[in-house]
Amino acid sequence: MVKIEAPIVIIGSGLAGYTVIREIRKLNKDISVTLITREPAYFYSKPMLSTAIAGKKEPMQLITGSCEEMAAQLGITILAHTEVTAIDIKNQCITSSSGRIGYAKLVLALGADQIRLPLQGNAADQVISVNDLEEYRSFRERITNKKRIAILGAGLIGTEFANDLIAGGYTVDVIDLASQPLGRLLPSSAAEELKRELTQAGVSWHFETTIETISYHEDALVVQLKNGVRLQSDVVLSAVGLRPRTTLAKLAGLSIKQGIQVNRRLETSAPEVYALGDCAEVDGLVLPYVMPLMQAARALAPNLLGQEATVLYPAMPVMVKTPAMPIVVSPPAKDAVGTWESIAQEGGMKACFKSVTGELLGFALVGTATTERAALAKLLPPVLI
Repeated sequence: MVKIEAPIVIIGSGLAGYTVIREIRKLNKDISVTLITREPAYFYSKPMLSTAIAGKKEPMQLITGSCEEMAAQLGITILAHTEVTAIDIKNQCITSSSGRIGYAKLVLALGADQIRLPLQGNAADQVISVNDLEEYRSFRERITNKKRIAILGAGLIGTEFANDLIAGGYTVDVIDLASQPLGRLLPSSAAEELKRELTQAGVSWHFETTIETISYHEDALVVQLKNGVRLQSDVVLSAVGLRPRTTLAKLAGLSIKQGIQVNRRLETSAPEVYALGDCAEVDGLVLPYVMPLMQAARALAPNLLGQEATVLYPAMPVMVKTPAMPIVVSPPAKDAVGTWESIAQEGGMKACFKSVTGELLGFALVGTATTERAALAKLLPPVLI
């Protein structure tokens, strides 16, 4: 084991940051670890943000560990509400609002930001997004005693929020340039099943269009769509996707493409600097889901402790949290060649993406078909070996 004089420093208190610390502690109980975050540093499950209303959970009920509890539980130092402004690669230290901090190993677990589209109208600045618990708490305050919510984006987050808000008694309009919900994940046959069920639950869809202007009208917002449709809403939620946080790494001179580029050992282009989670591009892949993050953390911890490990990505199906119509999807690789084959069944649908030779390369399971998740996942090729 390499003896580290300066601490392992981790920037970011999301699931990525805390998960890699837990993996470190499985291997070494005593090595010094400092976690730095601009957030309050409490631990919560971010995926729960899009199911809390149906689960009758208030925002602060999602917290499972305070800053103090996490520090004691993991035996680490936590600097909460601390902004990191620069990384000095040569001298192995960072500049922060708490001063300069040296490191032997630095881990960037910075996460990603919600993409915000430029919108027009005198109420365009009223559009909100939800990317952490503080923003979610603000969102819940905004929708208290309101009824009409417009969601810009019918991807994973937008669709999950639509289901949750409908379950909470809200009227929901979903707007997207695509022709279906979950356009990047589902074949049209599976998407149609989801669309039908959420429509029956009360969601109104506005596809192949986007917001042109948002304006004030008395105590409401008027959302003018480019296709000519005009909606009235109390709150507009933007959920059009995520962009890896790379600014800090870019200023430090690290290699950036879609995200912070790392190899299979999670090493960036700078010595002793690593990255994982939503901010990282692992061997060309940016996968903003929980399972890739967990796999990366298991590989990163040994490397931080002087051992050798490389990240492996098995097939990692994604569960879409839409109780109105449960979905599990493992999309084929972007360059995969093949066709979708869909089979309807009572209460659901199974769609399989197969190569020209019949090899299973991806699947989408809807409703009752989700019980086949484990069996089909075993037939898929690994994402990264």
